[in-house]
Amino acid sequence: MNNVEDYLRSFGMSGLLVTEELRALEKELGIRLGHSQIEREVSITEYYPQFEKKVREEAASMARHYELFYCLESAIRTLISETLQESVGADWWNSTRIPDAVKKGVGERVKRDIDSGMTRRSDNAIDYTNFGELSVIIISNWDVFGTIFSSQRAVERVMNNLNLLRGPIAHCCTISDDEVQRLQLSVRDWFRMIG
Repeated sequence: MNNVEDYLRSFGMSGLLVTEELRALEKELGIRLGHSQIEREVSITEYYPQFEKKVREEAASMARHYELFYCLESAIRTLISETLQESVGADWWNSTRIPDAVKKGVGERVKRDIDSGMTRRSDNAIDYTNFGELSVIIISNWDVFGTIFSSQRAVERVMNNLNLLRGPIAHCCTISDDEVQRLQLSVRDWFRMIG
């Protein structure tokens, strides 16, 4: 009987180890293997049906626009970070390349995160910038970014459009079909102006 209990205990522990390895693999690769439910999904399935159907449909429609903005904003920040790091060095944020007004705005947002007692959104200062500030960084460093972009005015115009379009999406409002088209055009314009 003792051997059977040992085998069962060993089998159970092996199952736990496999489950933990699968979770780690899912996290590392950003995939779902379907072996267990994620806590976030449990809360969504519990509360989601309590919202009006119209609101759920709007959320599903707006999700793709949020996803596009997330990818674009991340790509712009990465482009700026990598370009300035290559040009100025690892401590580019603390250099004179970043205008004081941008640093001040970012510092205030970082402080607000810290004072909230919640987890900071990022350890990277650039992740606290908005489109307007990203535009200022690019234009202020045109000697570096002029080889990447075709026109300062184009950068300012496209970034301004993106900043205006970001508001409703970031603040959970629907956007009209015209604004969806404007968003798509602005994204195309962004990639078109990169030399």
